[in-house]
Amino acid sequence: MAQKALIAMSGGVDSSVAAYLMKENGYDCIGCMMRLYNNSVSPDADSKTCCSLDDAEDARSVAFKLGIPFYVFNFTDEFRTQVIDNFISSYKNGLTPNPCIECNRHLKFAKLYDRALYLGCEYIVTGHYARVEKRNNRYYLKKGIDSSKDQSYVLYSLTQEQLSHIKFPVGELSKPDVRENARLIGLINSEKPDSQDICFVPDGDYAKVIERYSDYVPEEGDFIDCSGKAIGRHKGIIHYTIGQRKGLGVAFGEPKYVCRIDAVNNTVTLGDNSDLFKREVSIKDINWISGEAPSDEFRCTAKIRYNHREQPALVIPDGDRATIMFDEPQRAITPGQAAVMYNGEYVIGGGVII
Repeated sequence: MAQKALIAMSGGVDSSVAAYLMKENGYDCIGCMMRLYNNSVSPDADSKTCCSLDDAEDARSVAFKLGIPFYVFNFTDEFRTQVIDNFISSYKNGLTPNPCIECNRHLKFAKLYDRALYLGCEYIVTGHYARVEKRNNRYYLKKGIDSSKDQSYVLYSLTQEQLSHIKFPVGELSKPDVRENARLIGLINSEKPDSQDICFVPDGDYAKVIERYSDYVPEEGDFIDCSGKAIGRHKGIIHYTIGQRKGLGVAFGEPKYVCRIDAVNNTVTLGDNSDLFKREVSIKDINWISGEAPSDEFRCTAKIRYNHREQPALVIPDGDRATIMFDEPQRAITPGQAAVMYNGEYVIGGGVII
């Protein structure tokens, strides 16, 4: 009897082709989509986001064409508590979170994984550009073949148990190959643009979303320079992130950048571009892909945001935390983002920058 697989379908071409490839490889497939938020709270949603009503119809259409059942699972409550509330809390505390990582951690590979097991599925399948390799009874997370689309960074929280039940079919393909597959089998979304924005922040206005979802009212405070001197007034810390130059609302005659956000004192430190560079990164809440924390320091490459190019570094583990010492200073290290460590094409692990 064929093994069963639950396919997380976003309505995009990647997950659609993932479903097709799994069926072609003989799996008994079930398509599904997670309903994560009410579109009424994101009225500006368009093709740049995922999980819209149009996306659901595209996913349903693809499932019908492939001849597989399709369901929509309502996870709005879990998404609110695990992702949106965390997003709001992080910004209120001067952090810049990555909600896609939290969605993967708590929804796609936890809640949806539980649903897959309940349905008798051996595997959960997504359209991520990444790979899983089994060797010597251990599972390894690897980068996708297409380096320009690799999504291993947002998957660093996967456990050995989860990796043993995950398939990433398009991780073995390039994006052009994925679109060509979609064209050949006549999928309606073969040319659909990739989603770019956070699903519940379709217009990129984080502060507006925080105010929409909560009763939080941002308080004005001081812009200070690197010596602590007040040099202006800011409109609330949720409006700023490390490295920001535009939208400060104050003219200084020369470019100034956000270098630090202090939620306790409600200050935003502004400095020169050179003030943004640091070598040392501290991380917490670390997930080691192997399931075992290293006892000794080690060399690797690491990246401090999704689009950051990996840089050589020394990692010094310390219990449930670690320090990453880059060989060269890195720009705009941002608390709340993730630092992910690599050994070549393999993900070692990652944690939240503090």
